[in-house]
Amino acid sequence: MQILLENMKFFAFHGAIPEERIVGCTYTVTVKMDVDFSEAAKTDDLKGTINYADVFNLVKEEMKKPSNLIEHVAQRILDVIKNAYPQVEALEVRVSKHRPPVAGDMERATVVVNG
Repeated sequence: MQILLENMKFFAFHGAIPEERIVGCTYTVTVKMDVDFSEAAKTDDLKGTINYADVFNLVKEEMKKPSNLIEHVAQRILDVIKNAYPQVEALEVRVSKHRPPVAGDMERATVVVNG
């Protein structure tokens, strides 16, 4: 069983180039959680699953903390979710930087961490 929180959008200040941490950029984050929510599916009770709003807020707080690398941001998000929800059996976090500063046209750069 999986829960996907897809393309959460944030404006944040991450980047290895100092200007990126000043002007900011749009980022999207997708979280995929393997979790047994069969009890919630049967009972219609939030206690048997993961509260999406709480996970969103965890991600939002990590996105507010400037970092040089989105790899670091993705790992922090993974760690904070795993700490908050030990019932998550497997976790994947994708962080995408939209229109990264490269010498050409690139829609986004994405990193993926698993845990």
